[in-house]
Amino acid sequence: MKRNIQSLLLVLIAIAFTSLVSCNSTPQNTQSGTKQYCDYGETGMKTAGVKMIPIETPKGTFNVWTKRIGNNPRIKVLLLHGGPGLTHEYLESIESFFPGEGIEFYYYNQLGSAYSDQPNDSSLWTLDRFVEEVEQVRKALNLNKDNFYLYGQSWGGILAMQYALKYQDNLKALIISNMMASFPEYGKYNATLRAQLRPSLLDSLTRYEAANQYLDPVYQQLVMNEFYTRHICRRKVKDWPENVTRSFSRVNNQVYVLMQGPSEFVPGGRLKNWDITAELPKIKVPVLAIGSKYDTMDPKAMEAISKSVQKGTYLYCPEGSHLSLWDDQQHYFPGLITFIHSVDKGTFKP
Repeated sequence: MKRNIQSLLLVLIAIAFTSLVSCNSTPQNTQSGTKQYCDYGETGMKTAGVKMIPIETPKGTFNVWTKRIGNNPRIKVLLLHGGPGLTHEYLESIESFFPGEGIEFYYYNQLGSAYSDQPNDSSLWTLDRFVEEVEQVRKALNLNKDNFYLYGQSWGGILAMQYALKYQDNLKALIISNMMASFPEYGKYNATLRAQLRPSLLDSLTRYEAANQYLDPVYQQLVMNEFYTRHICRRKVKDWPENVTRSFSRVNNQVYVLMQGPSEFVPGGRLKNWDITAELPKIKVPVLAIGSKYDTMDPKAMEAISKSVQKGTYLYCPEGSHLSLWDDQQHYFPGLITFIHSVDKGTFKP
């Protein structure tokens, strides 16, 4: 009898373990939980969850790239990447955490990004048009107020907040990762971080900026080595995750410069005066704001977002920078996943 009980316990443990395995782990695909998570309901040719979505714009119809991972009718997270003009690739650390929690999520390259169409028309790069693009993507993916979690990181956070102000009736919850609610305030905070750099470096940066040489390899290297490794991702450049360097190498500079400005140190462009601080109380869906100690965004401003919306909570990453989903995963993902599950279960408390 004792031996039978032990055997039964081992079987139950094995089933519990394999039910958490992602769909990339083929040996356990016969387990019902894994099969359900990996069932996208695809008929005909299988596309690994990839779907090109046509987007209507004032300049015609273009296609944007999306990729679905997982199947959970109650929890569907649409990921808005940063930049503007980057790709989804720097968000790929999410794959190490969401599948084990049964969370369905969607990568999505915004128009102008490497995996999507890249029309050469500067009139397309406006915040309002990007908001309408997100709404078209939502409809195409059949996301709705009962299951739609919108996640925005960096510039994606701007886009997510602006989307919520117009279309929050379609949302289940909103996640704002490492983005303030005021572009001018972000510029001021960034200036305080710059002032902490060594004087000789500041002199060099100023010379290049005065000559408008933002794309000069030396200027780019100085910014990378001296600032990005402190405040974007806290690792030595050679040790940065390949996913991050791959995404950064594919940035669409036309979109980035027009929207963000020519450099991290010269925030401007079409977002220069963007500030929705006074509008935050209009957001009524559950909100998670994520801030990090070493970020280019003021963590106190992120906490303020959580207190300004109607139902907000704050996650602080004490070891993280702008990409705390890489350099402070031990705080970032448990907090993020707890929020998602609490909203799903109806136990979320601001």
